[in-house]
Amino acid sequence: MTDFNSRTSRVQSPHDSGRRPADPPAVDPVRTGFLPDAPTMPLVITPAVDGADLPGWLRENRGLVDSYLHRHGALLLRGFHEPSVAEFEATASAICPTLFREYGDLPREGHSDQIYQSTPYPEDRSILFHNESSHLDSWPMRQFFSCLVPAQAGGETPIVDCREVYRLMRPELRAQFAERKLRYVRNFIDSLDVSWQRFYGTTDRAEAERKCIEAGIGFSWAPDGTLRTWRVADAVLRHPRTGETVFFNQLALHHVSCLDQDTRQALESLYGRDGLPRSVYWGDGAPIDDDVVTEVRELMDRTAVGFTWQTGDVLAIDNMLVAHSRRPFTGPRKVVVALGDMLSHAELPPTDA
Repeated sequence: MTDFNSRTSRVQSPHDSGRRPADPPAVDPVRTGFLPDAPTMPLVITPAVDGADLPGWLRENRGLVDSYLHRHGALLLRGFHEPSVAEFEATASAICPTLFREYGDLPREGHSDQIYQSTPYPEDRSILFHNESSHLDSWPMRQFFSCLVPAQAGGETPIVDCREVYRLMRPELRAQFAERKLRYVRNFIDSLDVSWQRFYGTTDRAEAERKCIEAGIGFSWAPDGTLRTWRVADAVLRHPRTGETVFFNQLALHHVSCLDQDTRQALESLYGRDGLPRSVYWGDGAPIDDDVVTEVRELMDRTAVGFTWQTGDVLAIDNMLVAHSRRPFTGPRKVVVALGDMLSHAELPPTDA
């Protein structure tokens, strides 16, 4: 597959009276294609000339890049530069000038206020498929990853098309998710998850409560100072720019059945079922059967696309069209993250799933 730069030259005839022959058309500095066995996603963009200016090309062709993201859901930018937080920030900013600076779930990377470290989670465990911040009242439409140090083995970031997941889901289950929605419950236990102070960017309880109220999040305080929050959110939404229906949530990331058996038993023994760091139920608070979650996970795994990280790779995704995960790994691994183009639930068109 080859796409041409959106900049074109008007070709003139050398016989036009008093006119010079047109300059030859500019060479497109990038080429596009796909990975083996992944013919639709991600779209791979690589340099076609030495010294291609990736941020410059992205800025000049932002409309084209957006159309690529809306069509394919994800772009893999490969072979443009050495691994660098500064280069990554320049690339992400060229696609999305409004990078998010207040994300409380991830630690910052170095001195940048726009680049974050990837989720600190045990290397021998998978992070399951999820759409970033889909359990909250606002989320990034754009998410970026860059590989500074690839793992010795594993550590891929598989992606899955949420349009395809919705399309392939059993109609009865699809309707159930659309109608019943999901209730996310979170207990901010310092030793197991990010603290509420870091997540909300304050040590003042009243300020944290104000932010919860503004976001439509219920809350309560345990006697030991643990903050408990809950929110009912859609599991199925319509993409505001493409009009497509997507399966958009964090079901697998929050459901207790997705924990390994030893971890599940240990957490329930320490904190009880209601005190787990993260849980998810049907919108009315009823438990979601483990079999339902297993069916969804198997569907996502069947339709997922994975690739081996190369040093300097940048992966850009539309966070509503594509969910991402992380496989276990061995050896050092460093993948950094950026988010932007924030959208609130109030800005969405009505869902008619």
